[in-house]
Amino acid sequence: QVQLEESGGELVHTGGSLRLACAASGLTFTIYAMGWFRQAPGKEREFVASGAWNDERTLYADSVKGRFAIDIDNAKNTVYLQMNSLKPEDTAVYYCAAAREVLSAYVQSYDYWGQGTQVTVSS
Repeated sequence: QVQLEESGGELVHTGGSLRLACAASGLTFTIYAMGWFRQAPGKEREFVASGAWNDERTLYADSVKGRFAIDIDNAKNTVYLQMNSLKPEDTAVYYCAAAREVLSAYVQSYDYWGQGTQVTVSS
């Protein structure tokens, strides 16, 4: 099992920046990739970004390309999501997830999930 705990969510103004962190513990040697997803009220959970645990491959949703960056520090078992130029439509609960087998943008590819951290962008 892998346990994930997110932190860093808060209220920020439009155009501002935030860095989310996700600490992994447990059987971290089984992790193949880490991802960030988000879910706004009344909407489905959507992909934001993902990265391979042991190399530099990354994936991004079109809506965040050029604004968000995923960074994996596997020595610290921590994954970060740097979010810049935030918009009100980025408001959501952000979830960290770990996959054992694939680097993917699909929710169903991920085996472990954190509890989420709230990001609110005010206009």
